[in-house]
Amino acid sequence: MAKIFQHEQARCDLVEHFVYLAENASIEIAEQFLTNAEASFNELTRNPLIGSTLTLRSPELAGMRKWFVNNFNNILIFYIPRHAGISIVRVLHASQDWWSVLGKE
Repeated sequence: MAKIFQHEQARCDLVEHFVYLAENASIEIAEQFLTNAEASFNELTRNPLIGSTLTLRSPELAGMRKWFVNNFNNILIFYIPRHAGISIVRVLHASQDWWSVLGKE
């Protein structure tokens, strides 16, 4: 079975999105976000190449791809396919300057 590794910053991103949604929408929407994020991660383990590829400066981020949280299309998942699964690097809002956050080449 493929594994999902979440970088610490990705876990922090998920918490920040949850808190924002809970405070600005509802706790139900925030909980649905976490459920959908987990479902999206599981989908990526089954189909790790479905996301768009990105070219970044950092060699540690080679092969990074971008996908979205199901039904939350404005929240993007940045991940790297691995031999045994995927590494979730960040989960960022689409309106953020994510190229600067990740380091565009």
